[in-house]
Amino acid sequence: MSKRTTTPQTPAEPEAKTRDAERSRKAILAAAKKEFSVHGLGGARLERIADTAEVHKRLVYYYFKDRDTLFSAVLESVYEEIRDAQLYLDLKDMPPLAALRRLVEFTWDYYIAHPEFITFLNSENLHRARHLAAMPRIAELNSPLLKTLSDIVERGQQAGLFRAGIDPMQLYITIAGCAYFYLSNIHTLSVGFNAQLASEKMLTQRMTHIIEVVTAYVLR
Repeated sequence: MSKRTTTPQTPAEPEAKTRDAERSRKAILAAAKKEFSVHGLGGARLERIADTAEVHKRLVYYYFKDRDTLFSAVLESVYEEIRDAQLYLDLKDMPPLAALRRLVEFTWDYYIAHPEFITFLNSENLHRARHLAAMPRIAELNSPLLKTLSDIVERGQQAGLFRAGIDPMQLYITIAGCAYFYLSNIHTLSVGFNAQLASEKMLTQRMTHIIEVVTAYVLR
């Protein structure tokens, strides 16, 4: 009776499998991001995600276990994207008032360019932030922003431009809130005020308004 022989794996085979697995995972995350941004957590379907990613549904479960786990992974990636984009601003080398205005412009432009971010925020708030609360990296993702804003405020105060008693966290909530409320409610506001708030002219006016509000708040 002859012994059964096996062909040993070449070093390239595990590497190729790793690359395939990484491609599949990225494809699932990209498809899930689109699905959740359109349908929210409650309306998203893993079958559609698998079809869009061109993978078997079992593979979605293999990598992410269930819909909530997949939503958490996508939510974390969405937060990573905005924080990474903020880090590229390099505001520490700008005069404090110019840096603050640039941060306002960035926040506004990012929300407009990435409407899915607002959708994810809306969906997560409906679920009382239970996915964010279970995300160990959320503080890590937010801390660079607060550090940057704290530095801007401190430099402005040292230069005699900014008033005392500014809370960087409250300041950022104001910046983000002024942009978020307008854009997340743009359709109802447009009807309520009989105005085309999504027009380029009105969007520019809104950004200018936010800059003026924030500037008036921080200046002595």
